[in-house]
Amino acid sequence: MEVKHIQELYKYNRWANGRVLDAVSKLTTDDFTKEIRSSFPSVRDTLVHILSAEWIWLMRWKGTSPKAMLSSNDFPTISELKSRWHVVEREQREFVSRTTVDSLQKKITYTNTTGEQWTYALWQMMQHVVNHSTYHRGQITTMLRQLGAKTEATDFLVFYGEKSEEMKIPE
Repeated sequence: MEVKHIQELYKYNRWANGRVLDAVSKLTTDDFTKEIRSSFPSVRDTLVHILSAEWIWLMRWKGTSPKAMLSSNDFPTISELKSRWHVVEREQREFVSRTTVDSLQKKITYTNTTGEQWTYALWQMMQHVVNHSTYHRGQITTMLRQLGAKTEATDFLVFYGEKSEEMKIPE
């Protein structure tokens, strides 16, 4: 895995998370926490799971193995969730910007929340995080549709399409 590819993957992940958070921001608090049932009971719980996973993996990469995921109860509103998301995203962006060819190959051992120990190369973990977030963003799209809310496309090629539009030179 090349450094530029992992950094591009994380640019995509931030873009996609931002689009989903924008779409969710239009929900009422009741719809945000309404029980719909997917992998998690609500839009909020699914978003907290994404945020929690991105946070816990970042901590593992930095050498700490948190014993628990974040709690949905700590985020009663979308603005409280977005506030924490920005902090995690900033730290994640700093970490990703410092990756090197050597650091991506480094094996990292961590203890998961059930006490099991695992070891993977950093690049494998980093790719897993984006894949995991993508999976759950898809669930949020389904939940938003069930609520009758507007959704935003988060496909990888949509990201590149928007990026190429931004890079065009005006005639």
